[in-house]
Amino acid sequence: MSTKFAAVALAGSIAAVFSGTAAHAADNYPDKPIRVIVPFAPGGSTDIVARIVTQEMSKILGQTMVVENKGGAGGAIGAQEAARAKPDGYTLSIATVSTMAVNKACRPDDLPYDPLKDFVAVTNFANVPNVIEVNPKFPAKNFEEFLKVLKDNPGKYSYGSSGTCGVLHLFGEAFKLATGADIMHVPYKGSGPAVTDAVGGQIEVLFDNLPSSMAQIQAGNLRPMAIAWNKRLDALKDVPTLEEVGYPQLNQPAWYGLLAPAGTPEPILNKLHEAAAQALKTPQVIEALQKQGAEPSGNSPAEFAKEIQEQYDWAHDVVKKGNIKLE
Repeated sequence: MSTKFAAVALAGSIAAVFSGTAAHAADNYPDKPIRVIVPFAPGGSTDIVARIVTQEMSKILGQTMVVENKGGAGGAIGAQEAARAKPDGYTLSIATVSTMAVNKACRPDDLPYDPLKDFVAVTNFANVPNVIEVNPKFPAKNFEEFLKVLKDNPGKYSYGSSGTCGVLHLFGEAFKLATGADIMHVPYKGSGPAVTDAVGGQIEVLFDNLPSSMAQIQAGNLRPMAIAWNKRLDALKDVPTLEEVGYPQLNQPAWYGLLAPAGTPEPILNKLHEAAAQALKTPQVIEALQKQGAEPSGNSPAEFAKEIQEQYDWAHDVVKKGNIKLE
């Protein structure tokens, strides 16, 4: 056998070995616990949705899915760690509009990961309304009064978000652009701490995803002014949508989905998608999400990738038009 043909044969043998190893790994997947990075602090909407769905997925997959919170920098710290993980299906992460769209729009040159290249979409777990809410001491009972107070008192009030250049920061800045209100941004390391300070009165206004605020709203500790959703919610029948109050451009919900690092074998991705889709059809998961104001999705990887791309384009457009900069 010539040296050339021997080299080709050896390369083929090596490829076959690796192919067989990968197939074997996929067949046995998962055979140990799966780490799921949530790129925000505990208690926020991302954390709540992730725990509801992954708990059920654990039962289906036969292995524990361990949620690990890695907050900071608008979700960039956790997303960066997830992007660098080994693509073997044992380190996954939760996608948000912040991590997959807004961060890149705000940090085009120095974001330490590429949202569109470093990950592969598995599925959208749930779509979630955004909400504008106030501390009960704020002198407004409805959206019209709320906006009047802000406009009559430029620069007096502060609003909190889950982090600088996160989607809720962009939501707040888009609100300012659309309404002409002058209100100061106070960033937090996740929605959980922001909700705590809004309830405590350290900030007067909060732009949030509904799940992380729902319990406090229902307890009367926060007062919703309007929601970003396609209809009024049964749980909040008196709260109008932003389209109803004249701001359809702000009426965009959020979503939370599952990602794997780029290069993860397709059989593993298929197993994860099947488990997530099954979990999202179980009555207990549907009920738990709906109690938080979230609607389950479970769409295909291609459909979720399309949603990510659309939000990526939207965020870049808003940041450019608003000349929004990192604070």
